[in-house]
Amino acid sequence: MRKLFVITLVGALLFAAIPGTALAGGSWHGGHFGGHGGWWGPGAIIGGLALGAAAIVTAPFWALSAAARYSPPVTYAPPVAYAPPPAYSVPPMYAPPPTYAAPPPTYQPAPSYAPPQAPTVQREVVYPNGRYVLYGDGVRQPWQWVWVPSVSPPPPSPPPSPVP
Repeated sequence: MRKLFVITLVGALLFAAIPGTALAGGSWHGGHFGGHGGWWGPGAIIGGLALGAAAIVTAPFWALSAAARYSPPVTYAPPVAYAPPPAYSVPPMYAPPPTYAAPPPTYQPAPSYAPPQAPTVQREVVYPNGRYVLYGDGVRQPWQWVWVPSVSPPPPSPPPSPVP
């Protein structure tokens, strides 16, 4: 109920604040504004009352906030006296650092190791009709099994024919 009342009141205030020429849809005609005198009077009165009520309700907050922000003026004392800048002495001269020569590097020969023995790999698998052969080393060239068929024996020779 309260919400409906507030919405109605806000709508009425907005309606009253709209100028009369916008509601009447007219302009200056024969010495009077719009068709029925316009709505400036009630809009100004109701709007003024609404703004005045808002100002009266919030006035204590303005007064309290202004009092809380007030602080007495700050006064600054002039400096007592200016002292002359400090005198700096000339920095001492340093001798150049001593030069030295590093001893020549000594190199030891790298230890020699025996080359790693390649593991023994079976590179051939034999079957009755052929064999598989393994190519490659697995590092520089990939492993590859290749089928090699066996040479079949020559066909048997024809039987000797009888001589007449």
